[in-house]
Amino acid sequence: MAASNASSFLFALLVALLLFASMQIFRSHLAASQPMTIAGGFMGSLVFVSLLTAVSNFEMNTFGPNFQARVFPEVVTCLFMSMVCCAFVHRVCVTTCVIFSMIALYYINRISASTYASSVGPPTGYATQKKQK
Repeated sequence: MAASNASSFLFALLVALLLFASMQIFRSHLAASQPMTIAGGFMGSLVFVSLLTAVSNFEMNTFGPNFQARVFPEVVTCLFMSMVCCAFVHRVCVTTCVIFSMIALYYINRISASTYASSVGPPTGYATQKKQK
């Protein structure tokens, strides 16, 4: 059973805040070694995904169910906020956060396209039959 936009917004925002808080609590551990800095960047990408989910659900709740998140205000803002969260931990976390976030954004876009794409076939009508002759 799917959650409503409002409850999904609150849940995603809570997850983003908990991830940010855990990154701050374990800041010294995440900056201690190279594998942990990569793990910090991965946690930052999870912050990005949950922030993007929260923003998108808030907009769908406010502007209607057909509203879609776009690249410029929503995705760029959420990516910048997750990069700032990672910058509090380590500089390398920012780089790995961007890489992991772009990979996650690609797969989110792919899943969204396969789920919500319209299944309209090629146009068949008088105009297309006339061009073929």
